[in-house]
Formats: sequence, C-alpha cells, structure tokens
Amino acid sequence: MLDESNNWGRWGSDDERGALNLLTPEAVVAAAGCVREGRVLGLSLPIRGATSSPAPTTVPHLRGRPLPQHFMSVDGGDYAAGTRAIGAGLKMADDALVVTPHGTTTHMDALCHMWSGDALYNGHPADRVRSYGAGRCGIDKAGPVVARGVLFDIPKVRGVERLSAEDRVTPEDLEACDVELRPGDAAVFRTGWPLAWRDGPDAYWRGQPGLSADAGRWLAGRDVCLVASDNAAIGGLNERQLADEDLPDDLHLILLWRHGVHLLEMLWLEELAETGRTDFLFVAAPLRIEGGTASPVTPVAVL
Repeated sequence: MLDESNNWGRWGSDDERGALNLLTPEAVVAAAGCVREGRVLGLSLPIRGATSSPAPTTVPHLRGRPLPQHFMSVDGGDYAAGTRAIGAGLKMADDALVVTPHGTTTHMDALCHMWSGDALYNGHPADRVRSYGAGRCGIDKAGPVVARGVLFDIPKVRGVERLSAEDRVTPEDLEACDVELRPGDAAVFRTGWPLAWRDGPDAYWRGQPGLSADAGRWLAGRDVCLVASDNAAIGGLNERQLADEDLPDDLHLILLWRHGVHLLEMLWLEELAETGRTDFLFVAAPLRIEGGTASPVTPVAVL
C-alpha cells in the first residue's frame, strides 16, 4: 500500500499535521499577498438543525447520515441551571448543537479519519483510535489554516453549469484550468454538485462527481497543503454513495493516509466562482476537538 510516493517521515516520526507543515511563516506572508480587494466570502453550507427547521429538504447532505440537531431555549431553562437573572426586562437564549460532520455539513477531515492496515498516517498506531477519540492525528493537531487558495473551476473549463454524477476530474482537467499552483497552496476544486439539490434529494443522491485517483496524485505531487471541494467525498460516489475505486486508488488513502493532506468537503463555491478569481487568501480553523476525526468549519476566501 505504501509502495508509491508518500510523506511518511518527511516532517519527523512524531508528525501529526502532515502537509500543513508546508504553511511556514514565509508561505503565510506570501498568501496574504493575494488580498487585493478586501472582499470576504464565506465558503460553507448553513447548519440548519433538523429539530428547528426543514433541514432535510433545504441543505445538501448524504442520505442516511444523522442530520445536525439544534435546540434552543429562552432563558436557558433546558440547558443551563435554570433561568438566570441578568437584569430587569432582559432575556437570554441558549443553544445546544449536535453535529456529525461527515456527510452532513461543511467540514475538515482529520488524518485519523481513514487508514489501511494497522497504521495511521506517518506510521502512528491505528489502535489508538478508540470510541473516546483518536490518540494520534486527531483534528486538534491540525490547527488554524491560513494559506494561498487556488480555485479549479472544472465546470467552467468543461463549459457546463455543473458536472454530472458520473464525471471524474482528471489531471488534464486540472491543467486546463491554467492556474499557478505553488507548494503549500490549498487546492479548491469546484464540481457544482450542490446545485443538484435544487432538483431534489434524489437527484443529489444518485451519485457525485469527484477527483479521479490520478488527479489526487497530481495534487499530492505538487505539495498542496489541503484539498477542498463542494462535493461530499473529494472522490466520486456511485448511486449507493460509495466509492468505486479499488483500495490503492481510494482518494482518502492517497491524500489523507499516504500524503498527510487534509480534506475539506461540502463547501459552497458558487459566489467564489462568479468572481472569476482563481487565487485568494484561504482561511479555515477547525474546532479543537481532542481526538476528533473531523470538525465543522467555515472556510473563508479573502479576495
């Protein structure tokens, strides 16, 4: 499984951050040079709790995944120690939020999310991933991400509004975008697939476009610090919402496990694509969930 190129040992035997080590102070300063307009765009889907809004019919998500649960209480009566007096005539509302990030909202995968055999990325023991959290390579090891973002707008180069479910992005597609990719960049590729939700959940669930295995290797070979997309799995999915690739070609194993490249999935890229910008300052900060396999994130593009 590790006969092909990988980043194991590249940043030391104790490394748990993978390709995010490429974000040196010099790389961050260079990334800030992409800010030319001062315009800020959010790149995330909304979190609409299934208990407080019609989330199943309004927000893209994978079939069968537990939707976010969002509860609210005026004056904290349900989730705090009773009503709190904060002054005459003042009211307080509290929230309780339960989110399973994978497949339900914009999120960042940790390096402990996927592995093969008995080792995580960089050879860390996989038996440290337990029900109480991962002892190695959890999302809390990633830290904030500030990088130069590069947009690969695949529908634009193919001349379509969005890709079809069976489409797979090739290295030739990436090259046709004609963008400059530097070591340490955040590679963001658009499929347009969230637009399929407008035709109903069944249209969204009949499969998904995504990177081919060779395109994943192409990006890893160019030392990107992360790969982000508006689809749900970076790679493509079939109508059963599973990957068709054999194990050696699985995109999560190529990027997360072999190369330590974090993955961000289920972004909203339509407004960014409309700007025509292909480079920007990319910012994303996962929650410090100790031992977590992922975290909800709100990626931001600063133009």
